Amino acid sequence: MAHTLRRIPTLLARSLANNASKNCRIQTRTCFATAIQHTLDKIDSKRTRALEGGGKRRTDAQHARGKLTARERINLLVDPGSFVEFDMFAEHRCSDFGMDSDEKRHPGDGVVTGHGLINGRVTYVFSQDFTVHGGTLSSAHAKKICKIMDHALNTGAPVIGLNDSGGARIQEGVESLAGYADIFHRNVMASGVIPQISLIMGPCAGGAVYSPALTDFTFMIKDTSYLFITGPDVVKAVTQEDVTHEQLGGAKTHTSVSGVAHGAFENDIDGLTKLRELFSYLPLSNRDPAPIVQSDDPANRLVPVLDHIVPFESIKPYDMLDVIHAIVDNRSFFEIMPAYAKNIVIGFARMNGRTVGIVGNQPKVASGCLDINSSVKGARFVRFCDAFNIPLITFVDVPGFLPGTSQEYGGIIRHGAKLLYAYSEATVLKITVITRKAYGGAYDVMSSKHIGGDINYTWPTAEVAVMGAQGAVKIIFRGESDIAQAEQEYIEKFANPFPAAVRGFVDDIIQPSTTRVRLCRDLDLLSTKKKENPTKKHANMPL
Repeated sequence: MAHTLRRIPTLLARSLANNASKNCRIQTRTCFATAIQHTLDKIDSKRTRALEGGGKRRTDAQHARGKLTARERINLLVDPGSFVEFDMFAEHRCSDFGMDSDEKRHPGDGVVTGHGLINGRVTYVFSQDFTVHGGTLSSAHAKKICKIMDHALNTGAPVIGLNDSGGARIQEGVESLAGYADIFHRNVMASGVIPQISLIMGPCAGGAVYSPALTDFTFMIKDTSYLFITGPDVVKAVTQEDVTHEQLGGAKTHTSVSGVAHGAFENDIDGLTKLRELFSYLPLSNRDPAPIVQSDDPANRLVPVLDHIVPFESIKPYDMLDVIHAIVDNRSFFEIMPAYAKNIVIGFARMNGRTVGIVGNQPKVASGCLDINSSVKGARFVRFCDAFNIPLITFVDVPGFLPGTSQEYGGIIRHGAKLLYAYSEATVLKITVITRKAYGGAYDVMSSKHIGGDINYTWPTAEVAVMGAQGAVKIIFRGESDIAQAEQEYIEKFANPFPAAVRGFVDDIIQPSTTRVRLCRDLDLLSTKKKENPTKKHANMPL
């Protein structure tokens, strides 16, 4: 009993200590739970603020201009529920000029980045948010874009940029310029590896224009998007020219005059819908073959209308788009740069479900002559198709290169060589159909057998010669009065497909109505083509 009594103080002390420890643990857990809840509340608050962008007032102003917000655009572009966002909580670190205030810090910092699916195929996306600091690019903003570009390059998936930005964030000075340069470098490294598409959905000025210019395709929205190095005020100050934003860098200017943009859409919804369509034609990277989808258009379908589409008179025009639409699957042709250099037609289509790139001279415009603009337009498209394993089909009706001092002074020799270079360099499957004229050096340039055409056809209406009969006879029989018989003799000898066919420069003279059948068969036959150019660091294209 005495022993037990002596232990009571010790037991009481232990009990008190245990209770105190227990209370402390309870308090600790309570404190921890409170801290966690505080963090969760803060996350929810930040997330809500990020989702709100620049707030209701700025969002309403964006809508009043006929423009969607950055997140609305992404939701329309990608499959529902497929978007996974990166760096929602990123904020700028600038403290100058009052930028360190809470109202100047927006989670996401003016750009939404991540990845999603388009028709079940992965793509990386960034969408600039004009409601946050006018979508201007800060260091944090640039790092977000660079991160998804790195991911895209490493995983082999395209990058789509939805541009709506006031340019470099002036408050950050050289840091924002460095951010642009980081993006430019990644554009170059990704070129030819993954498709890169830019959709200009607002202002894009100064250094901001060079990233879209480095991507494979640049599209604009009519009336709401602009691209220029310097704005109208600077132009006025330096050159005394009065010019509006639209005249200087609007969609019409860049799709029909400068050739900077590959197309223009009516509004945001139209643009994003068309982007989804274009995406369906493209492989995810240069490691993938051209996409093939199930086609309900028979590969053996004859096209009787083609037997009569080329006029009897060799100088009478016809529409090469009619030829293209008649041959491709379901008459569906996604034309690129339809308003620029209209004397050549380029775009994507499908043949028996397989994506193909199509190039065709357009007899309706300048008789289909090649000039500076059409050569550059065609060359860049050919190089894109070659980089991404997309077979090329070329429809030829070309009387030559456009003559004149403006062309010569502008460098038609150098620019025309770009198209020649592109076709010669291309190792992708190339099929050529000469529908009518193939004269002079332009015959060589347009994917002839001599520069690597795999299969070359002519229609019976084809004329493969140095030049047209009338011009040739005037040179051959210069000074003679009666040259009518000589002209007829020249036509019979050269203005037909036989001289080229006899020499093996074309593989066959085919009935026009069988063209689709032939092309579909050849695409299957040559789908396993393997060809490599000589090893080199890079060639020296005539830029």
